[in-house]
Amino acid sequence: MRAPGRQHNAGPIVSARGIVNQFGAQVVHDKISLDVMAGEILGIAGGSGSGKSVLLKTLVGLHRPNAGKVLLNGEPVDEVENAEMASLIGVLFQQGALFSSLSVAQNVMFPMRQHTDLPPEQQERIAAMKLALAGLPADTGAKFPAELSGGMVKRAGLARALALDPRILFLDEPTSGLDPTAASGIDELILQLNKSLGITVVVVSHDLTTLFTVCRRVAILVDKKITVDTIDKLMHSQQPWIHDFLHGPRAQGAMNARKHAHGNR
Repeated sequence: MRAPGRQHNAGPIVSARGIVNQFGAQVVHDKISLDVMAGEILGIAGGSGSGKSVLLKTLVGLHRPNAGKVLLNGEPVDEVENAEMASLIGVLFQQGALFSSLSVAQNVMFPMRQHTDLPPEQQERIAAMKLALAGLPADTGAKFPAELSGGMVKRAGLARALALDPRILFLDEPTSGLDPTAASGIDELILQLNKSLGITVVVVSHDLTTLFTVCRRVAILVDKKITVDTIDKLMHSQQPWIHDFLHGPRAQGAMNARKHAHGNR
């Protein structure tokens, strides 16, 4: 288990430089750069078509950019061995991406079967621990994804992402499609994992409450470029899209949720 507590001064654990992503004639990202600091929770936001998920896939090596480079723990992402990658990062995809033909426990064990030689009994114990860590009842492991609510699917996907004790979690829209109570539960879980395990988290989200409540900094994609800063500083931005995003009608409720969350910590 990793040492608890945030380690914001440890330097970047992910570093992207001069990233260009282009599909045909459409340039999505034009020489953008981004550092993710060890131990922080960083949000990635932007309008529809701004390439939030494309950037996440670029950072984890699932998409090769047209130009630029990504360093993961100081090493070019495309040179990281599969086993090292699996132990370094965990990814929660937008829809949970669970295998429907496998039980929830088997889904969580899947990365262990691919990348470790652990005996089945130990895999089962670890899977049960990860499901409990994700806030799921003990009987969840025996169920199949189709039997779970949307919030439980997200938590099961998160348990699988945690299977190999990664240093970094990449979460793609972890609260999308959830009711406010379930979404709030996911936000609280992200904060708990960061605080108790010292795990670095990158959250792609359009959910203002998530961004305001859990993120130390937010990277906002606008007009093919990226702006990265704290929420407080971004609130003063004069860039039209960023200003409208952070000062629109939904932002006030998110700001109230943020004050409430910070007041209860």
